Amino acid sequence: MTPYARRGVHGQTVEILARRVLSGEIPEGATLDLVALQRELDVSLTALRESLKVLGAKGMVDARQRRGTFVRARADWNLLDADVLRWQFADGTSSEADLGLLRNLGEVRGIVEPAAVRLAAARRTDADLAALEAALEAMGGTAEYEDGADGTGGASGAARAVEADLAFHRALLAATHNELLERMEMVIESGLAHRDQIVHSSPHGEDPVPSHRAVLDAVRAQDQDAAERAMRALLDQAVRDLDKVHGAPRDSTENHGAPGGGTEETPGGGTEEKGPEAK
Repeated sequence: MTPYARRGVHGQTVEILARRVLSGEIPEGATLDLVALQRELDVSLTALRESLKVLGAKGMVDARQRRGTFVRARADWNLLDADVLRWQFADGTSSEADLGLLRNLGEVRGIVEPAAVRLAAARRTDADLAALEAALEAMGGTAEYEDGADGTGGASGAARAVEADLAFHRALLAATHNELLERMEMVIESGLAHRDQIVHSSPHGEDPVPSHRAVLDAVRAQDQDAAERAMRALLDQAVRDLDKVHGAPRDSTENHGAPGGGTEETPGGGTEEKGPEAK
């Protein structure tokens, strides 16, 4: 589905309402007072209803006779919709809810991208390799801008780094030559862009070029196993970068579902080491 176009008052109204619903300011099950919203937002009732239709198409609101327009249960929302993902990050902040969503998206990427890169290694064309190489070159070229060397400030460098990273992963999905996997870019990009903005605006992130170069080299060599290993290493680095910025390492139980390790609470309230042999 093509992302919703943010245009004029209508687009602004859609985004305001979406953010209020997603943040819980307008809670699940709440009935909307359209007249009050119309006055507050200074829009026509027709424009307000048209905006609500956009949210209705994404499962967020519905309308019933005698009940009016109301917020549907979160379970009904299309959380994988590119606009819904983007709206959750629209204000540029990093709330706990946003970080939780980023971790959920990271787990989705851990399922999708290692499998996708195997297909890319098997099916890539010369045009695919050229697109990946161009994105990687752009990624490497962002380093000189990170400290504002281009005269526009470090924010410009972060924006360039974000776009280069998005271009690389977009090209990688395209190299699978699978239409459904290519559409996954709309799911991945919103969270990836927000993560990149956080990481590339911080001095704590690792250089992303080597890990991306390893992926490209394996895809070029059509080595599916090496491509998958390189992608998993890249995704591990992405997790480390986010944790460094926020100073909150992931709980050991989130360690990619790896068996063994960690601790377990004992009946007496203490903890004991849980080895691979523990059941």
